[in-house]
Amino acid sequence: MRLVHVFDAYCGWSHGFSGTLREVASRHPELPVEVVSGGLFTGSRRVPIREFGYVQGANAKIAELTGAEFGEAYERLIADGSFVMDSEAAARGVVALRQVAPDRTAELATALQDAFYVDGLSLSDPATYRTVAEAAGLDADAVAAAFEAPGTRAAAEADFRRSAALGVSGFPTLLAVDGDSVTVLAHGHATADEVDRRLATIPSVTR
Repeated sequence: MRLVHVFDAYCGWSHGFSGTLREVASRHPELPVEVVSGGLFTGSRRVPIREFGYVQGANAKIAELTGAEFGEAYERLIADGSFVMDSEAAARGVVALRQVAPDRTAELATALQDAFYVDGLSLSDPATYRTVAEAAGLDADAVAAAFEAPGTRAAAEADFRRSAALGVSGFPTLLAVDGDSVTVLAHGHATADEVDRRLATIPSVTR
């Protein structure tokens, strides 16, 4: 069995879930974690952030419920309003980090969200992935090259298709996948204790 974390790096609720994901992964080192990008801001939703008038109110609720941090640099992006969140570029970044450090994808996904939501860095900028890679002790050149590689776009699109195939309709969603069996452990917001209680109901975990 493995955990599958379906998220979007530009999703505030996914950012709020980062602490839970880290705690669940820490509690269950025996369960590999697969990270899948869902593609929240693509196509017609790829517009200046000012067009999403609910963002600041949603962020306040996320911070209240989860304790997630929204940094000053990010708040300046929101105030300016011209920044465009591009989930396809962010998904390419997830692919690049996953290729270089496949055993650390959950950790790196949360680091990527911190880069945007705390440090206000664009997830469309190759320099952001160098920053994240260096902070994680990874080969920054390898990560940057993977981000720009021709096949990375196709891998990002494959993530979007996998999210849809898993039946995920909102982010974040944490799943337990055991063969053809898929159990929803969390959707939107949940604590690590709540996830553990749901895990305990799965026969392959309890036996």
